[in-house]
Amino acid sequence: MAKKMFNAEDLRHKVLLLGVYTPQNKFKDIDAYFEEFLSLVNTLGIKFDEKLFIKLRMVDASHFLTSGKKEEVAKFCEEHEIDEIICSSPLTALQERNLSDAFNAKVFDRSRLILEIFKNAAHSAEGKTQVDIAVLEYLKTRMTGRGTELAQQAGMAGIFGTKGPGETIKETLRRTYEVKIGQAKRKLGVLERSREEQRKRRLLSNIPLVSLIGYTNSGKSSLLNRLAKSEVLVEDKLFATLDTTTKVFYPSPQKKILMSDTVGFISELPHHLIEAFKSTLDELKYSDLLLIVVDLSNKIWKDQIRVVLDMLKALDVDKPYLFVFNKIDKVEKIEDLQEELEGFRPYVLTQTLKKEGADSLVKFLKDYKFQK
Repeated sequence: MAKKMFNAEDLRHKVLLLGVYTPQNKFKDIDAYFEEFLSLVNTLGIKFDEKLFIKLRMVDASHFLTSGKKEEVAKFCEEHEIDEIICSSPLTALQERNLSDAFNAKVFDRSRLILEIFKNAAHSAEGKTQVDIAVLEYLKTRMTGRGTELAQQAGMAGIFGTKGPGETIKETLRRTYEVKIGQAKRKLGVLERSREEQRKRRLLSNIPLVSLIGYTNSGKSSLLNRLAKSEVLVEDKLFATLDTTTKVFYPSPQKKILMSDTVGFISELPHHLIEAFKSTLDELKYSDLLLIVVDLSNKIWKDQIRVVLDMLKALDVDKPYLFVFNKIDKVEKIEDLQEELEGFRPYVLTQTLKKEGADSLVKFLKDYKFQK
């Protein structure tokens, strides 16, 4: 039998995961930041060959990496014959372009990684349209004359290892982006008007609305399923649920509540996504109570709370809230955390594996006096 001349695996691009911890990072735990980066990559199912984690003393405006670190990474890429690099931090278009030149490899940043995850996670017409707008706005800033990731449909055809439609003249490409963005925004406007009508009917009904918010993978969907006996998709990965889901919950036979599960937050969420999802996130302003769901088993749970509170402030959302410290079944000694938890009152402790795991939350909602 003739020997194979090459293996398909030999033709695959060699991918480097470049974890970069900067002074601006909101995570105090550097290892936790890199673990989250790996989770993002695994969520997208990206195959990678090498990992390199570095720490910066400062960020260079044009190259992101300082000259010393840039030389270190360039040498690593040359030695390992790297073709593509996925960076854990968001980069400007200039930084991405300069690093690609410096490493002789394609560079993709954190924003592009998260955008692709959102693209895969969106299922509703509104969710898909919102992601399309965010993707197109992002790609419009990356026009360098070297090609385009613009797909036949609004959005990305797939940013890692998939082909785009080819080289496009910059001016023509910009017009194409603007046309597609305009089309998507008009479509989103129609969907938003429909949601506005639903909101008006809810306000007239005087049924209180409780929104579950929190860091991605904190267990919001599992909690909603436990309370409302629903079947919202639950997966142990980042952004498993993207589209907003609202269910009816009865904390007592005499009390009816609408519970809404919203998109999870994450550190350094691309601003294009925040803008595109602004209309959906604005629903939080109409909530009567926010349940901030926190994965207490995560060692950086306080950093994640900080990200959520910063996001609420950026969205100008000022509503009563309750901390729901979830996944307590995964915490070895809950009593060791009691002193720290006192700084986050009011709060309840929950878990969703046991039927009675959310009883403390049910009691809180049963007794809670909603403002008319």
